[in-house]
Amino acid sequence: MWGGRFAEGPSAIMREINASIPFDQKLWKQDIAGSRAHVAMLGKQGIVDADDVAAIDAGLARIADDYAANGVPVDPALEDIHMTVESRLAELVGPAAGRLHTARSRNDQVATDFRLWVRDAIDAVDAGLAAFQHALLARAEEHAATIMPGFTHLQVAQPVTLGHHLMAWFEMVRRDRSRFADARTRLNRCPLGSAALAGTGFAIDRHATAKALGFDGPTDNSLDSVSDRDFALDYLMSATQCALHLSRMAEEFVIWASQPYGFVSLPDAYSTGSSIMPQKRNPDAAELVRGHSGRIAGCMVALTMTMKGLPLAYSKDMQDDKPPVFEAHDLLALSIAAMTGMVETTRFVPERMRAAAEGGFSTATDLADWLVREGNVPFREAHHITGRAVKLAENEGVALAALPLEALQAIDARIDDRVFGVLTVDASVASRRSHGGTAPDQVRTRIAEARAALGAAA
Repeated sequence: MWGGRFAEGPSAIMREINASIPFDQKLWKQDIAGSRAHVAMLGKQGIVDADDVAAIDAGLARIADDYAANGVPVDPALEDIHMTVESRLAELVGPAAGRLHTARSRNDQVATDFRLWVRDAIDAVDAGLAAFQHALLARAEEHAATIMPGFTHLQVAQPVTLGHHLMAWFEMVRRDRSRFADARTRLNRCPLGSAALAGTGFAIDRHATAKALGFDGPTDNSLDSVSDRDFALDYLMSATQCALHLSRMAEEFVIWASQPYGFVSLPDAYSTGSSIMPQKRNPDAAELVRGHSGRIAGCMVALTMTMKGLPLAYSKDMQDDKPPVFEAHDLLALSIAAMTGMVETTRFVPERMRAAAEGGFSTATDLADWLVREGNVPFREAHHITGRAVKLAENEGVALAALPLEALQAIDARIDDRVFGVLTVDASVASRRSHGGTAPDQVRTRIAEARAALGAAA
């Protein structure tokens, strides 16, 4: 492979540290697709004759069938997927195989293969996230009016609906999908034909190979084409943000499934038991999703550190670009599938949610707002009055709505019996009708809009 420059082969240690075939075998489909597009272009440009083009293409197709059926053979002496394919091609078609590498280098070859793989990975993630969104919409519609407590600092804050809460998750996923879409747009330029770093003197047609491989066009600078992996970092950064969202959702399932909360009953399919405590139902799937987020973020940091000090153009450090991307993708796909399954099959417990919402004086803000609207009280003063009412209710061990009118009027004479119409959790939720608010009619409107958007994107 290295030609006549080296009198001796590499040492065993060098072969082991240099070989990437144990992991870059994942790129075999992309490598063969790139090679077929490349040789077809060489033929059209008259650089390789038609008979050799036909033999090479038939050989590549045969290799693809063999790898699909039997897997990729791993021989460290061949270093990587590119030489593994080329070596097998030589066995099949003879010396003509040597013409395939005309006007390209492993540098632009791997950059092309990896872009194709990341593009496919983004498409797979996007499909998984779309399915997750559909699951969220179905459960949000089912629970558009189900009362639950909204939290800040994990303390009961104001009542919301479960549908509203699930739609918050939906919005997070919507942004995750947009980040992956942006990353896909940026990566969709083809490096093939950039050769080692300077381009090639052959009269190739880079636009043709880019089109054949589904790219928007060729990259515009050969040095940049082979030396950057920002497209992989874009993927990892998008994956990290997505994993963080999934982790937060998973954490809520863990909390909600605990006995003090009891907001959900997780299905057997996403729970495990204990080796010693027969009563346990552990939310292990949610906990593993939460744990995977750290590993995915670690993959992002790993590639960031690999790339941070590399001069142009290609350096062998960049061989380590693929393992973190492969690992992050597998973990993210599993996490998305697990969260989708949990959302689809978890049994929510509305009565526990309502009871929690009715505690913690969650309608205190409604009392303050009522004073502003009906009593013409400045909000800061209304906030102070309400605080005194909350303190009284706390001392009496009752909810705000259970305080006698006389007790409320002793705090502020402007309070009258109309106030009791806003102090229930149902009234509180129904009043939050601002755009994006938790009122059931607003939640249902957002669900309908989201469904229409998903349908348009499908």
